[in-house]
Amino acid sequence: MFLAIDAGNSNVVFALFDSKSGKWTNQFRLETKTPKLISQLSKKVPLYFLEHDIHVSQIEKIGFSSVVPEINGIIEQFCESFFGQAPYLIQPKSFSKLPVKAVRPNEIGSDLMCNVMAAYSRVSGPVIIVDFGTALTFTAVGQDGLILGVSIAPGLQTAIKALFMNTSKLPEVELKMPESALGKNTIHAIQAGILYGYTGLVKGMLEAIRKEIQLDFKVIATGGLSSILTNLEEEFDVVDRNLTLEGLRLITEANS
Repeated sequence: MFLAIDAGNSNVVFALFDSKSGKWTNQFRLETKTPKLISQLSKKVPLYFLEHDIHVSQIEKIGFSSVVPEINGIIEQFCESFFGQAPYLIQPKSFSKLPVKAVRPNEIGSDLMCNVMAAYSRVSGPVIIVDFGTALTFTAVGQDGLILGVSIAPGLQTAIKALFMNTSKLPEVELKMPESALGKNTIHAIQAGILYGYTGLVKGMLEAIRKEIQLDFKVIATGGLSSILTNLEEEFDVVDRNLTLEGLRLITEANS
């Protein structure tokens, strides 16, 4: 089995890929916050493996992508002690062996590069990746695999929390698509503003990118919140929540 570890700003995702079936079979996540992460790693990871009858000897290789450098040492030390092997950490030098390229590899996050690698390997042509994470990102890739550019906006959950934390009376609400764009109460009003607003944001960004770069783009959506905006389904050719993990695996394999 291949173990992918994807450390994002909100969560550290652990996922297992079964090379025999060619599928991602298990996945769980821990909070990224450092004080909790150390105790979670030592308690929850061994418990998860025990409950799912997975032995550490089944892990043949570990790939590690991180946009939170301060926790890298913690993850690497845990892997060496628990799995008996060091993970392969994706870095800018990892990109030189890939069919996709970045003009400034030192400036692009490994998570975005994982998305690009998986998406381009899938369609072998122009593609826009929309990643619904802590940040909402749009990454455009050309016919030759070169990254044409990236746009970054606050993610859905980030927007909800910002509204809650910076106002005295507005509550933090569930991310649920309301039936109407006009709210009948406070919760409904926030959901309508954020979710219908982000629907327009995504459509507008895709339109602007296509107008600026006139290529026949495929559009792939990913990220844990990619299924929230149900009225965007027609905008996406593919919705793949494992896109980052697949790219992580492919980049690790390319550098093995």
